[in-house]
Amino acid sequence: MSLIKKTFKTIDELKKHLKTHAPTFYYSSQTSTVIPYDKIADFFKNKEMTLGDLSQLPCSMELTPTQNLIVKGAISWKDAKDFLRSKKRNIMTSPTEELALISAGAATSATGERCFHFGNLRSQIISLTYLNFDGNEVKLNQDIALKNTSNEVKKYQKDYAQYDIFKNAPFPRLETQTDLMIGTEGQLGIITEIEIKTTDDFPVNHLFILLPKWEVDSKAHLEIINKVQKFRNMVILCELIDANSFEYLPKADRPNKEMDAIFFEIKTQSFNDFYEQFVLNLEYIDQDHVFELAATKFHNIRASIPRAVFEKNSQMGVVKKGTDVQVSVSQFETLLKIYQNFTKLGIKYNLFGHFGDAHLHFNFMPLPNQVELCHEQLELLYGHVLKLNASPFAEHGIGIIKQKYIPAFWNQNTFKVFKQLKDEHDPYKQFFPQGFMSLEDHS
Repeated sequence: MSLIKKTFKTIDELKKHLKTHAPTFYYSSQTSTVIPYDKIADFFKNKEMTLGDLSQLPCSMELTPTQNLIVKGAISWKDAKDFLRSKKRNIMTSPTEELALISAGAATSATGERCFHFGNLRSQIISLTYLNFDGNEVKLNQDIALKNTSNEVKKYQKDYAQYDIFKNAPFPRLETQTDLMIGTEGQLGIITEIEIKTTDDFPVNHLFILLPKWEVDSKAHLEIINKVQKFRNMVILCELIDANSFEYLPKADRPNKEMDAIFFEIKTQSFNDFYEQFVLNLEYIDQDHVFELAATKFHNIRASIPRAVFEKNSQMGVVKKGTDVQVSVSQFETLLKIYQNFTKLGIKYNLFGHFGDAHLHFNFMPLPNQVELCHEQLELLYGHVLKLNASPFAEHGIGIIKQKYIPAFWNQNTFKVFKQLKDEHDPYKQFFPQGFMSLEDHS
């Protein structure tokens, strides 16, 4: 048994490979937080598997007359943002890691910081084209209902309803044609082209508010998350970086004064109204702890911290032990209390993420001998999330790392639907054979 590495530089090469039906794990920018790329051989050992690199595929972009962006091939979010700004447009989704490819973002349904204002990525994709198991191109449209309407799929869609308020559910949304590819993590085909909505490139301001550490006093955090919901028309993003996260930056790059920080991106035309109606009415915030921050500095801080966390875990020789939980705003205090209990375990940690959406990333930073304790605590966490009817993995998918936690959120019908989809769209089991759709029902 062996791993074969293959880089595809043309669509024709990729189509030719697909026709062989060889079991393959396809990847691109290697920015996923749920795939341990530095240890990938360990996860696929004893398997006859091809590792298919899509990052070299030819790429192009164009803006349609309706101001939608069409991307083909290995286009990153940064590429798209730079291209659109030359056209006085901008993207509506902004993952923290802008070097990730848009096609990979669609496959995992990764919805970033601007979701607070614009909604999730799924709602922004108009159409997409993918290569099926025989290497044939298939186009899917968001405004056409999913063809498969079996009783199992209808029940599956009903089960999804409780998660409608979240960015993503514990299973993909199977409602329209494009849902076959969005969030299914490349298990049914390979996305090659996407048409996505854009927005005006309107001017924005960035506000930076310091507040006490969430582990010690979370009154200010709770006040902000509750009050900011009424300002989604003004605020593009609302992000938390806690004091522990800032420690991964050089001291000269830490503007937080050993406190937590919440960042806001606000439409410039609404900035004064937001300041007067929101900031000046915060009961638990010292006005001396409110600053404006340059956009470049904000984005550099926001992108640098997750990268530093990943690098630190790699240095320790451990796979990331983090969460991607989203709860309703009314449940946010409960989630914070769970994370506060985690801080008493004697394991280093940090907390950051999409604060306005009650969607945070708690990261354990364990020593090798603390890894098992992290697993135990994460299992307890996902047990709580299940009881809350919240979303366990709201942004980055399931991948490999989180598979052990997900089956509890499914029922027998979920497994049946996954099997139906794999049988129809992946009859040779060639797409990511170790993906979550291939997990078995042991209930």
